[in-house]
Amino acid sequence: MSDTAVNVVVSSRVRLARNYFDLPFLNWERPENARLCVERAQAALCGGDESYDLYLMRDLPDVERLKLVEKHLISRDLVERADTGAALIRHDRRVSVMINEEDHLRIQAIGSGLDLEAAANVAFGVEGRLEAVCTFSFDPQLGYLTSCPTNTGTGMRASLMLHLPMLTRYKQMGNVNQSVAKLGLTTRGIYGEGSEALGDLYQVSNQVTLGRTEEEIIEAVTAVGRQLIDMELSLRARCLKEQPLDLRDALMRSYGLLRYALQMDEKEFMLHWSHLRLGAAMGLLPVSLNAVDDLLTVAQDAHARRYAQETSPGEEADAARCDIIRKTLETNV
Repeated sequence: MSDTAVNVVVSSRVRLARNYFDLPFLNWERPENARLCVERAQAALCGGDESYDLYLMRDLPDVERLKLVEKHLISRDLVERADTGAALIRHDRRVSVMINEEDHLRIQAIGSGLDLEAAANVAFGVEGRLEAVCTFSFDPQLGYLTSCPTNTGTGMRASLMLHLPMLTRYKQMGNVNQSVAKLGLTTRGIYGEGSEALGDLYQVSNQVTLGRTEEEIIEAVTAVGRQLIDMELSLRARCLKEQPLDLRDALMRSYGLLRYALQMDEKEFMLHWSHLRLGAAMGLLPVSLNAVDDLLTVAQDAHARRYAQETSPGEEADAARCDIIRKTLETNV
């Protein structure tokens, strides 16, 4: 993985949709089956060399559920099915298994930078442990059977989280979306389908799972990711050459606001966060890329609310967010 890829790719993620062969789909409508799915997943993953924690959605306060969404460990759909939904999350927060979401299991592995192959290997390893307890629903012609027909086949979604501020600035994302769609891929916002591209963050993933092998899906998404990296980096160089003062001014203004503002809502934060990450990646701001990427999680709404509850009861989330940002930037100058 090259340094230039890290400047654009925030993370790689592979997700596998799986269902047990002996249980009907739509488990959230059948509490007894939902409990069995949780028990099977626990039996497979808990007690081995790797440690997992079980989170039952119904037992978590709303803010804790949303913190898991902000960390991209669970989906909003799982939160909406809190009565039966659960998640097994590995201690390093790189693997999560959502239970009783749209399918019985959604196995997810997250990696840093551009490395879908590594994420896939981790996901397949977890899948093997889960299937050792009970076989998954599989058809020799169609592949893995899923609740939604669009996931039938490999049941795999391979996605890259990309930071594309210059493609956005130069109004190229419309062309990108059209080109990507022709290849059987799709672009979505920060939290997947139906979400906004806040902070100039886009998820690029495969749309087709039937008729392609897992290797072909990974190769296709990786190839498009590399093209977008090259396009983004080329536009960054162009902007620095043609509009150096405008670029530096925008980055420094955002940096100043993030360091000294006393309150800021999430949408404004994401705007300035995009400038902060761009400045860090281009070496134009005195902050590390790792610190900026950490802020993407810890300064979101649910994290800010929990921070306020723990440190300054009664403080609004918008003010707590600024406390988090200031402390992060002060220690990373």
